[in-house]
Amino acid sequence: MRQIALALGLAGVSFMLAVIWGPPLLRILGHYNIGKVIRVEGPERHYTKLGTPTMGGVMIVVPVLLVTILMNAASLIGFTVLGRSVLLPLGVMLAFAGLGMVDDWEGVRGGRRGLGMRARTKFAIQLLFAFVVTIGLVYFLDVPQLYLPGAKRALDLGIWYIPIAMILIVGYSNAMNFTDGLDGLAGLIAATAFVTYGAIALLQGQIFLARFCFTAAGATFGFLWFNVHPADLFMGDTGSLSLGATLAVVALMTGHWILLPVIAIIPTSETLSIILQVIYFRLTGGRRIFKMTPLHHHFELSGWSETQVVQRFWLIGLLFAMIGIALAIS
Repeated sequence: MRQIALALGLAGVSFMLAVIWGPPLLRILGHYNIGKVIRVEGPERHYTKLGTPTMGGVMIVVPVLLVTILMNAASLIGFTVLGRSVLLPLGVMLAFAGLGMVDDWEGVRGGRRGLGMRARTKFAIQLLFAFVVTIGLVYFLDVPQLYLPGAKRALDLGIWYIPIAMILIVGYSNAMNFTDGLDGLAGLIAATAFVTYGAIALLQGQIFLARFCFTAAGATFGFLWFNVHPADLFMGDTGSLSLGATLAVVALMTGHWILLPVIAIIPTSETLSIILQVIYFRLTGGRRIFKMTPLHHHFELSGWSETQVVQRFWLIGLLFAMIGIALAIS
């Protein structure tokens, strides 16, 4: 119980830091005119969001960074609150947030306004980051490579673990980016997934990892204070890329990464909708499965309001998160 209380306490601290840090960040972003550029091909109702401050992922990253540094510094006076193992997911969050920040800047104020970084360039950097992180997981942290539901021992995947881990990190970094299209959606899904993996880590005895997960969830909930409909702030690629990649790394550290498509069912579905749409479009010479992708736009164009899509997607995500915990402890 003490471990749960401390993890929840860290979530509360990061939440308060994010809420306190929010108004100054909004003023800074407004001062530099870092506002959202809306895609022309998107739903018309989104045009009202034009100019809303973006790059709000900084609001999540800064509290997580501060709490992690301060809690690790506490070891200097004899208190062990967070271990060094959490420095890897923290580093992933910072690296992908930096990449997302460059992408956001390019899309808002840079030479590729409305487009952001070139997809090939961004993908290549993501792969490089993922490779470095995977080496850290294998050779420095020696994480369990794979737990199957019901199995008591971890499986050793050998050399195959490296490409699988890289695919997960890059894949869910982009999957969370696809999910970030409606007010509150990506934040709710990410926070729920972090709480889920935090619970799994607690059950495994990975106390430090669990505390990091709850810290990230708390900061994300703090961001949602400003991101609920109608949003005052968007997380941008700064937030979505970093949250997705960090979530994948956390899943890999628990060894229960095979449950990630279940626990993160919404980002998984958003990505699959795009893949299926592209394949079907090319095979049929222009026909479509969905009215628009990612998937949340299909339901918007089917008559659901933005809040209905967000709330229903989050309920589905919450249900599958509970299923994921049940499978992890089976």
